[in-house]
Amino acid sequence: MKRSSPLTAACAVAILLGSMLWCSGCSKETSEPKPETPETITDADGNVYHTVTIGTQTWLVENLRTTTYRNGDPIANLQEDALWASATQGAWADYANNAAIVPSKGKLYNWLAVSDSRRIAPTGFHIATVAEWEILIAQLGGEAVAGGAMKETGLDHWADPNTGATNSSGFTALPTGFRSPDGSFSGLSGYGYYWSATENFTQTSAWYFGMNMYSAGIEKAIEFEKTGLAVRCVKD
Repeated sequence: MKRSSPLTAACAVAILLGSMLWCSGCSKETSEPKPETPETITDADGNVYHTVTIGTQTWLVENLRTTTYRNGDPIANLQEDALWASATQGAWADYANNAAIVPSKGKLYNWLAVSDSRRIAPTGFHIATVAEWEILIAQLGGEAVAGGAMKETGLDHWADPNTGATNSSGFTALPTGFRSPDGSFSGLSGYGYYWSATENFTQTSAWYFGMNMYSAGIEKAIEFEKTGLAVRCVKD
């Protein structure tokens, strides 16, 4: 039997080892997870929103700013105080009718828009109920501190002192102010109020959750349905 020379055997071993190392390197490269692309959501107007997952829930990071229901119907823009006060339909407004505020703080909606069956939330999302807000608050440590974990830090949008703001949740709550049932505007830099999807038993008011510049807490209260408040959406 003809035997291989020592040199030939050595070459064969070297080729085998090289092949094993190359394959090992390929396996390692392909098994490493690729960075995930951040999720973005688009509403009926084409506005783009980002998301943040907090506990078991996924929320939009920005306040809603659509002027259109999900089916394409327009939501009424009632700028005059008298028209806002007498509204019997869903409506939106820019704070003080100033569109320059919208890109950062979103629009204000009466609760008739929030509860409309045509829906104002982007597809795959909805306006959070009281129960869903309470889950979020519990996840962030309770009413006394959850507001601070949700508020944007610094004084770019919130007025001084913006007490307790850490935004540790990534929710990035902003002060949006509100529009009263009589049409007047107030509280732009100091208060951030968000409608829930839950109506009060009186059927003339609904529940909202609010933060302010003086506290790390978050409050749950009721407000007349003709009031204009900001809206955040949570994933279905």
